[in-house]
Amino acid sequence: MEAKEKSYNEVWQSAKFKTLLSRKKRFIIPMTVFFLVFYFALPLLTSYTAILNKPAFGPISWAWVFAFAQFIMTWALCIIYTRKASQFDRMADEIKKDMGA
Repeated sequence: MEAKEKSYNEVWQSAKFKTLLSRKKRFIIPMTVFFLVFYFALPLLTSYTAILNKPAFGPISWAWVFAFAQFIMTWALCIIYTRKASQFDRMADEIKKDMGA
């Protein structure tokens, strides 16, 4: 006997799907805002202020430290997203199982 597949609208209205979308939004929006603020802070601060021109370590200015930190931030966000995405994938697999796919 074949299991009845749920329609797209039934899945869209399901509590599990809404939970998945809510959790993804709560994770992705703050991460995106943080990334954009951190990314655009360097060119804005170096263009319009002298804050990052001060020496941090000998001849190395804070601008160089901030620029290097952007590489670290990018890798960190990628690692965090990859781990979080596996949780989202498990939730999506559970939803697919429930809908009969």
